[in-house]
Amino acid sequence: MSDQPENLRVILAKLGLDGHDRGLKVVARILRDAGMEVIYLGLRQTTDSIVSAAEQEDADAIGLSMHNAGHMTLAPNMVKALKAAELDIPVIVGGIVPDDDVALLHEAGVAAVLGPGASAEEVARVVRDAVQANRAGAQA
Repeated sequence: MSDQPENLRVILAKLGLDGHDRGLKVVARILRDAGMEVIYLGLRQTTDSIVSAAEQEDADAIGLSMHNAGHMTLAPNMVKALKAAELDIPVIVGGIVPDDDVALLHEAGVAAVLGPGASAEEVARVVRDAVQANRAGAQA
């Protein structure tokens, strides 16, 4: 086994009509610099387009950026779409999410939530931890 960290494949996307993508581009760079392969889908994606990309790219994680208050609908719908496609891939939400909604997103199946001000190290760690926890759960 190598001492190098595994090269995770992470899809990043803006789900829905939210047009604020600067933060997601920063996250793409952070993850790339952390040794992950980033598949950047960009703006105005649908659950179907993200599921399709996840299947085609054999993704290890999906990162969704939310800044339009749609997180309580869009993120759970993404989790449901992945389950319907029989894909076991953790979904990580980043952006503007009120503290009161974080537990509800976890209950809906979202693996992790990152808020504004998360450090580069925290972003990379949360993605790796979500993938590791997902794989451990699949083996149990």
